[in-house]
Amino acid sequence: MSEILTAFLDTYADALRRHLAAPERDGLAEAHELGRRALVEGISLLDLTEHHFRVAKQVQLEADAQETAATGAARADSPLAENALEFLLQTLITLDVATRGYLDGTRRYEQQRSRADDLAGRDEFRTALVESLQDGFFVADARGTIIEVNKAFGELTGYGAWGVPYPIPHPWSIPEGPRYPDLGTEASRFVVPIQHRDGRRRWIGVSTSALVKPDGEEHIFVGTVRDVTAEHDAQARDQAANRLATALAAATTVAEVLEVGLDELRRTVGAETAVVAVWAAHQAPEVYVSGTPPSGSGEASATGLEPATEAILKRARLRPGRTLIAVPEGAGSAEGIVAPLGETGDAALWLRFAVPRVVDAADWTLFSLLIGHLSLAVQRARNFDQARSTSLTLQRAMLGPIELPPRFSVHYEPALPPLEIGGDWYDVVPLPDGTIGVVVGDCVGRGLSAAVVMGQLRTAARALLLRGAGPAQLLTELDPVAARIPGALCTTVCAAVLDPVRGLVRYSNAGHMPPILADVDKTGRLLEGGRSVPLATFETLRRPEATTPLPPGSTLVLFTDGLVERRGEDIDEGFTKIAETLADTAEKLPREVADSVLSALRPDGGYDDDIAMVVYRQPPEPLKLDLPARPDRLTMLRRTLTAWLSAAAVPHNLTADLVAATNEACSNSIEHAYQDGAADTERVVITAECAGDRVVIETTDTGTWRPRPADPGPRGRGIDMMRALTEELEIDHPGPGTRVRMSVTLPAITFPVASALRGTNNRSRGGTMQRDREAHGRL
Repeated sequence: MSEILTAFLDTYADALRRHLAAPERDGLAEAHELGRRALVEGISLLDLTEHHFRVAKQVQLEADAQETAATGAARADSPLAENALEFLLQTLITLDVATRGYLDGTRRYEQQRSRADDLAGRDEFRTALVESLQDGFFVADARGTIIEVNKAFGELTGYGAWGVPYPIPHPWSIPEGPRYPDLGTEASRFVVPIQHRDGRRRWIGVSTSALVKPDGEEHIFVGTVRDVTAEHDAQARDQAANRLATALAAATTVAEVLEVGLDELRRTVGAETAVVAVWAAHQAPEVYVSGTPPSGSGEASATGLEPATEAILKRARLRPGRTLIAVPEGAGSAEGIVAPLGETGDAALWLRFAVPRVVDAADWTLFSLLIGHLSLAVQRARNFDQARSTSLTLQRAMLGPIELPPRFSVHYEPALPPLEIGGDWYDVVPLPDGTIGVVVGDCVGRGLSAAVVMGQLRTAARALLLRGAGPAQLLTELDPVAARIPGALCTTVCAAVLDPVRGLVRYSNAGHMPPILADVDKTGRLLEGGRSVPLATFETLRRPEATTPLPPGSTLVLFTDGLVERRGEDIDEGFTKIAETLADTAEKLPREVADSVLSALRPDGGYDDDIAMVVYRQPPEPLKLDLPARPDRLTMLRRTLTAWLSAAAVPHNLTADLVAATNEACSNSIEHAYQDGAADTERVVITAECAGDRVVIETTDTGTWRPRPADPGPRGRGIDMMRALTEELEIDHPGPGTRVRMSVTLPAITFPVASALRGTNNRSRGGTMQRDREAHGRL
């Protein structure tokens, strides 16, 4: 045995004993250094392995003897063997770099063994050994230049031994890919993409180790490469599917699923545009687009798509689910991919590439996986939408009417989404005698349990109003009802009956927030009469009731405590904010008054309790204007009439029609009735009155009626315009002067069952979807 081998084996035995006595990472690092030393000194792998097991066996026997002496028996689960094997494997890592793939190449090695026997020297034998490896093998100098490769390396990259040396940048490297790691470390492993000589992109796993030439003046690097494209593609598909699933997890509606799903899908597959068309029954498709909208020379159809794109999607939606088609079919490169979305035959997806490209098997697998995920998410969202629509219809049927009398607005906002209702409620009930019943209540608790109690109490209160009960009687008769409903104890309710004609409000308050009444241009005041305890708390023979005048143009607000209660704040501060806000809302519509109140009181983090609010506007005093019959007074007429109509809660579009019709009537008086010129003594009188749901405007002059000619020419369309802008038009001219009477009926305040009742507390999602979205508003 040579002195070099003896010294190495002694050093190895000492290091192994130290590691087995105290297994630490430092011991494994020493094993790695011994492996490098064995490679440099030419130590036989067989000698090293045999010596290792002799030493390990001896150490095991010594440990068993000590354990037997101490406890009477040797340990059955001694970790020495496992630690020894770990030490040996760490030693062999460096040797393994040069022989990676040896076991896989054993058969080929055996076939070449007979030839190796005839090789003249050591270099020829090493070459045969390297060539037998199934993994690619290379040698590089200190500058990273590849100076030797085997056959497997050439098959993997397309660059064989015939082309060496290969300096950096290597011909297979991808400029836009990740940076090729430096070979300055003694041992490293990494994965990089390469461009095969035939143009294919592959991913390779590289393992390298550093050696020193025998002269000791220069480092060289040996390494192996293997094709990891399949593993990389599988991992990439899993990551893409996970990203898409994560993005879709929070989406509940079809629109939200397609908004986030198309964005993620387009980025993952490298498409310029992603388009989904969804066909409802007997309707034009609803189109969702992510990225650059489809464009071209063709004209867009009614759906916003080019006819060619729409035709592609129509054909695709009738295909079986998970069928992917390249467009154009059968071509060498594809402009895009089209596929049905789901199994229902009413949706299709089109992915358009920025430039045509070859779609390989890995692409098809990825596309199929991602489109399958998106299809499942869309189906889940459709099921959710259907369940939600059913739920919302039932919830809103419990909440209140979908049609309100004129001059009313309501706002409802539950504290616990996705519920559309909570423990708070409102009700507005037109009564047979022309009065209007209003109820606002607040059940104890939140969520579905409170909503169930709310629905029962609201139904009972409405029945009592329709039976003719006044506010006090209503609350008195609700007491036994609340006592029999689990969870209804301590419910607070404010009931009122409004008389718009007489200008009165009767109300009774069972522990609820006091209504706030604001005269025109004045700060609101609390209506604190008729107060009593919450429902079902004490026996009350008769609850109190109060009556308060409703001044013309005044605004009445009834609300629940979620609007004004704040942790750490005095509730009077909330009352004060509402009262001050109402001082500047005399000429705003009730809906705009509700907006102003909500904006003034909204906390930074949004409301954390249910909110119900009812806003009512009492008709203003009749308007009367006595103006000189001069054109320069028409501007003042339009401005004054617009302000009065807004104060009367006339919708903006109807206000514009009435102002235009009144302006035309006055213009006719000035231009035609006073044909000889309107002196300052000639007048036009305008009156406007709002009674119930009717608005009546009259204009009167003392001029001379001018009959309408048989052929009015390009002008003379004023009467036709006034008749078109109003419901009823009457023109009287029995003697001197003319009277024009115009009237309209104020529409009921309606909202669709499918629209959200929530107002400005909604938090909408942003995105790149180019689609008309539903307006989620409030009454």
